[in-house]
Amino acid sequence: MRTILEVQKQLLPDLMDVLKKRYTILHQIMLSDVIGRRTLANSMQMTERVLRAETDLLKAQGLIEIDSAGMKISEAGYNLLQQLEPVAKELFGLSELEERIKQAYGLQKVVVVPGDSDISPYAKRELGRAGAKALSSIMNDNDVVAVTGGSTTAEVAEQLTPPTSMKGVWFVPARGGLGESLEIQANTIASTMAKRTGAQYKLLHVPDLLSDHAYESLIQDPGVQEILQLIRQSRIVIHGIGDAVEMAKRRKLAPEIIDELQEQGAVSESFGYYFNGQGEVVHTMLTLGMRLQDIERTDVVIGIAGGKSKAAAIHSVLRFGQEDILIIDEAAAEVIVADMETI
Repeated sequence: MRTILEVQKQLLPDLMDVLKKRYTILHQIMLSDVIGRRTLANSMQMTERVLRAETDLLKAQGLIEIDSAGMKISEAGYNLLQQLEPVAKELFGLSELEERIKQAYGLQKVVVVPGDSDISPYAKRELGRAGAKALSSIMNDNDVVAVTGGSTTAEVAEQLTPPTSMKGVWFVPARGGLGESLEIQANTIASTMAKRTGAQYKLLHVPDLLSDHAYESLIQDPGVQEILQLIRQSRIVIHGIGDAVEMAKRRKLAPEIIDELQEQGAVSESFGYYFNGQGEVVHTMLTLGMRLQDIERTDVVIGIAGGKSKAAAIHSVLRFGQEDILIIDEAAAEVIVADMETI
């Protein structure tokens, strides 16, 4: 595949550019469900006149449908995108990024999707689609799957459509989360994933951040103990990765704790643990849910995050060394690979 593409790049360089452009247009239409020409042109930084010529061709080929509501992908277009995905990864240089990160950190699998989630909602949606695909491919009946909160894992839930019902699977929140926006709480995401897969779920109705007194009280509660026991039996964990200071502020940590995190060089946050640039834990939140020893016992840990702004945080968690599958976007991957070269 790579040899053929290299030959084509030399003999027909213009063809590669056209293929990239049309693939990107078709791909963004797929991610959008229905989209207007002006909106798509703006998102691709393309004039409407140029885009019209391309979409008219795609329509003539039966790859998209256009009506008064906008453009949407046809079944033929969707099938073509599935066939082109390996070719597209080579064209955009994503396969090389995946392989370099995979080898550097001994991961089972790395998936790099096009774009930058910081500036493109389509890139974030593609992250969700890739995360849903990876999760569906490894779930077995009777699995317990723990999930953290966050906008990216919420997107995974929205994209999760397994081919068969997973009645024996349990989805659980990796930890408490009351106080965050409802849509991105771990409880909400776990229940959405269960409903989309025909699975079962249990919720953990406790705040993310606890005082010593509240922790000691809740840990004795039989209902809390029951859900914690199930959470700690998880075979699969899927989690987001956050910037340390941003997450600390979002959780309304005391200013002195935020100052301490910055002094200790905290770069990333995941599972309520804060890591420095070397992947070392520098601060732990008092929270109910998965502990580091529980994460180490799981069979598969899936990390998912995107955006150039998250690259340092992702790299920090990679250095911690518990990831098995990593799903990131192109912008983050390029920074991580560049950072690897300076070590």
